Amino acid sequence: MIAYVTVGADDIARAKRFYATILPALGYGLREGPEGLSYALPVAPGQRPALPDFYVKPTFDGRPASAGNGSMVAFEARSQAQVRDLHAAALRAGGTDEGQPGFRATYGPHFYVGYLRDPQGNKIALFSSDPAEPGRDDQR
Repeated sequence: MIAYVTVGADDIARAKRFYATILPALGYGLREGPEGLSYALPVAPGQRPALPDFYVKPTFDGRPASAGNGSMVAFEARSQAQVRDLHAAALRAGGTDEGQPGFRATYGPHFYVGYLRDPQGNKIALFSSDPAEPGRDDQR
């Protein structure tokens, strides 16, 4: 099981503006401190944490943060409409488009996804795969 994912950022305020448009809508709460941004899902009393956590931090070695080539973090949305809404909001908050929301021929018929880059260049996917919603083959 993946416990947490960390991405580096040189400008935490800019990263916060971007991630604040996506993660709270997906249920993540923010804890902010000198070490950066820590996003976690809520935990009911007596329950184990819902994983993974997501961290946005300055680099430990002090060198500039960089996006990993081939690295991507995917967040599951509740619906295709939420994928579209969050993708648009993230673009307005300083993200860049890496693939408009929609179906992809190489994925399953209900996998609806949009791709972005955060202000640091980290690749982010927002997806929904709800079989109750119209699928790729229903769009013809």
